[in-house]
Amino acid sequence: MPGGAVVSPAGTGQPSSGSQGRGSIPKGKMKKHIAAPMTLIFPAVVLYLIFFIWPAAIGLYYSFTNYKGMPKYKTVGLKNYTTLLADHDFWAALLRTFEFIICSVPLNVCISLLAAILVTSRKAIGHTLARTLFFIPWLVSPIITGLIWRWMFGEGFGIVNQVIQSFGGHGLRWATDANLSFAVLVLAGVWAGMAFNMLLFITALKNVPESLYEAASLDGANAWQRFVNVTLPGIAPTMFMVVLLGTIGGIKEFAMVQALNGGGPGTSNRLVVQYIYETGFSNSRIGYASAASMILLVILVIVSLIQMWFNKRNGGK
Repeated sequence: MPGGAVVSPAGTGQPSSGSQGRGSIPKGKMKKHIAAPMTLIFPAVVLYLIFFIWPAAIGLYYSFTNYKGMPKYKTVGLKNYTTLLADHDFWAALLRTFEFIICSVPLNVCISLLAAILVTSRKAIGHTLARTLFFIPWLVSPIITGLIWRWMFGEGFGIVNQVIQSFGGHGLRWATDANLSFAVLVLAGVWAGMAFNMLLFITALKNVPESLYEAASLDGANAWQRFVNVTLPGIAPTMFMVVLLGTIGGIKEFAMVQALNGGGPGTSNRLVVQYIYETGFSNSRIGYASAASMILLVILVIVSLIQMWFNKRNGGK
């Protein structure tokens, strides 16, 4: 009937089944659509709760106690935090950690980007071999990385000093001079992290449209101008991610430093995670080390938020 409802063939006045829920999903199928992904996600959620959330909760609880690994301990409130704020060793380790980040992250970004540009260049020869060679450091564990660089820069047995002496020079005090030891630490960190960042940059470079380079060439832009005005804006989100991951990784660096120089000479190159490890396990001050871990967690969150804000402010997504 014109302007009226569609009547069922039985004449009951009920809307026909063809007009009901057109495009909607039946409840049975909806439950299946929800159950399938939840079944896949559930094991990951359980593992995350067991290995991340639960240890973090225990660490937070211990940070308010004088726990030393023994059954008997007591709550001390904020004493660990107030003591930590006046702990010169903690702030020295934290300062050295940020110095390590400031030196290693920009250098890592530049070398990784240069390597990515070289292996993606049409004029370069041996792309596959170059990628394999550049990727080898990523296959090496941090402990082995530390041992390799320790062997290379050993004062009495290192290959670097042997090369210097073969040219008539004097071997340098790579292990006993704090600044030289720190320089070796930075170089080792850059070498170890270059491969993964290079892969990220290779993907980003391939996603920059060729039409932009062609338009820039038609406008008379040289290679440097194309890099600054086309390449860098095109890979900006990836560069932000590389800087963020490098910063977080630098703050958490431990195994490579422990194998390379143990934070030495003395404690001059001890990073903050080493300080937490030595305080908690070597000195059996687990509650105090837990408080340091909580402060480090807050610093990580703040650094991440600042970098995300800076990226968004500059047009990142």
